[in-house]
This record gives sequence, structure tokens and C-alpha cells, in this order.
Amino acid sequence: MLKHIDEYRDKALVENLVRTIKATPTRKWTLMEICGGQTHSIMRYGLQDLLPDDINLIHGPGCPVCVTPVELIDMAVELGGRPDTILVSFGDMLRVPGSHKDLLSVKAAGGDIRMVYSPLDALDIAERNPGKEVVFFGVGFETTAPAVALAIKQARLRALDNFSILVSHVLVPPAIEALLQDQQNQIDGFLAAGHVCTIMGTREYLPLASKYKIPIVVTGFEPVDILLGIHTCIKMLEQKQSGVENAYVRSVKPEGNLAAQALLKEVYVRVDRKWRGIGTIPGSGLGLSEAYLKYDAALKFKLQAVDTGDAELCMAGEILRGRKKPSDCPAFGVQCKPESPLGAPMVSNEGACSAYYRYKK
Repeated sequence: MLKHIDEYRDKALVENLVRTIKATPTRKWTLMEICGGQTHSIMRYGLQDLLPDDINLIHGPGCPVCVTPVELIDMAVELGGRPDTILVSFGDMLRVPGSHKDLLSVKAAGGDIRMVYSPLDALDIAERNPGKEVVFFGVGFETTAPAVALAIKQARLRALDNFSILVSHVLVPPAIEALLQDQQNQIDGFLAAGHVCTIMGTREYLPLASKYKIPIVVTGFEPVDILLGIHTCIKMLEQKQSGVENAYVRSVKPEGNLAAQALLKEVYVRVDRKWRGIGTIPGSGLGLSEAYLKYDAALKFKLQAVDTGDAELCMAGEILRGRKKPSDCPAFGVQCKPESPLGAPMVSNEGACSAYYRYKK
């Protein structure tokens, strides 16, 4: 196993893996990398351009900012405009368009909206501002959900009744199943998100691989990681093998992080969740369990979700399903740019449109 991060970017290793991959396929295969972080690495290092035409990489819905529905953005906008409320969020969320405005516009108009790097920072803000309601916009996959759960537990221990969460956590396996059930699905194999599997392990993908007879390869984020994942997946396809393989063994164990999983089980319950551009996926979200419902901002402030739909020109839904690539969208780079986005994939640091604009435009 390599020891240093620069070794996973080694030119000779990359070239050797590319040669091995080129010698492997006997037909065309379509692979989907689930994670937007992997998409950005693929585009940043030009990995698709190194691969043979027989290997088609398409990009999945693994960008939590991108799949947060418009209704929840509108709820955050409403909360951010309240004079008695401090809305706390990760930075990516500030530019995501709601039905009428984004959080950055609310901040510019005087709303108290603050960016943090950890949900635990929001607890300190709540403690320093006892006369204000502090709401953390909890967005993310299984990777960030444990940190938010810890913040909720700490809020109870510290008796911070002015703290709550606008919950928008989503889960990867139900999204994979929704993609596989799509009649337009042309996916032959998946590169699973390494950081999610660091928390959840690899075992929860076994039923999916068995049911749909498809290879799922847990993959990291550096060029060598991604090429190793691609080669493993193509080799399984060529040998007509389904199942789950771990190509990210330095970070992922089959059982995952048991302490983090216990925290998730205590604080959350599975709920149906709407995904922006995709629709509602049963059991694909996390909501607060009964013991922690007092920290649910939507309930606390009696917020109502209003479905307003996405921008008409935006093809985010098609892109998040892997049906289209960002460059297929007529608005890409014209009406839709990072400074004036029509959809979330152009805003987020894990968005496919952002990756194409930054590295391939």
C-alpha cells in the first residue's frame, strides 16, 4: 500500500494503470461514479481523456448540495430572513438557487447567515446568542450526518433550547437502487463513494449487487484510486462477476465506523426524501428520531414545503441520473454559469456542471 498522497498521483503508476485498463475491455462499458468529489478528480486530472473509448464514465447524484430540493432551500431562505434567527450553513449552500432567491441574497439584504466548517461551531454560536434562534442547515450524505447527530446530542447536554436543525440528509444505497430501477438506466457498474463507505462500510451494498447482478467497487479520490476502481470494475464486468469490491482499503473497512453508525441509529430514523431533479426516493433520507424531534427546525417553526419545481432550462435532473452530461445542456456556460447558476450542480464544489465548467469548458 502506498503511504503518501503524492504517490496516488504518481505519473508512472497512472500510465501503467491506463495501459492495463486499455488492454481489458472487449466491448463498451458504462460506469457511474456516484460521488461528486470523484467527478471533480476525474475532470481535474483529465482521466476520461486517458481512457479508451470503450469506457464511458457518467456522473451520479452524489453531491448533497445538488440534490437538496428547492423546497428546503426556500425554508432556509425564510428562516434566514427572520430578524430573530441566525441561519448557519456550509458555504456551498449559500449560492444554491431556491425558487426566488438564494441564501447569499438574503445575507446581502441583512439576514444573519453565517458559514461554518463544522455543525459543532453552530452550538457555540447558539451559546453566545441566547436571545436568538440558531438553525443549522444540515445537508449531506452518511459522511456528514454523524457530525450533525453529535451536535444535536451536545445541544441537549448543554441545554441549548435555541438550537435546531433544518434536516436534509440523504443516503446512497436507496439512490443507487432508484437509478437501477430507472427504465432509461444504462449503467453497467458503479464506483461507490469512498468517504461514505468509511462510515457505513461495504456490506450494505451487497444486497444491491446481488439483486441487480452488478459490480459495485468502493473507490477513493486520487487518480491512482479512481483508475484502480475503474480497472477492478471493468475486470469484474468482463468476467461476468457481480458483487462488491473494495479498492480503497486504506480508508474503508467492511464493517465501517461502528461508533458513527451507532450515533446515526440513535439520533435519526429513515424517511422518504425528495431529491432535487429526481423526485422522492423511499427510505432515502434521515429524519430526527422521536427523542430528538424538538431540534427539528421545520417542526419548531411550522415550516411548510411548497413544490415550485426547478428552472425550466436546467437539466440537473437528467445530469444527476447520468442520462446526460453537463456539456449536453444548452444552457451550460451560456445562461448557466457559476456566477449565475440555474441549478445546484453549477454551484457546488462537488457538482458535475461545476467540474465541467472549471476543467473542461
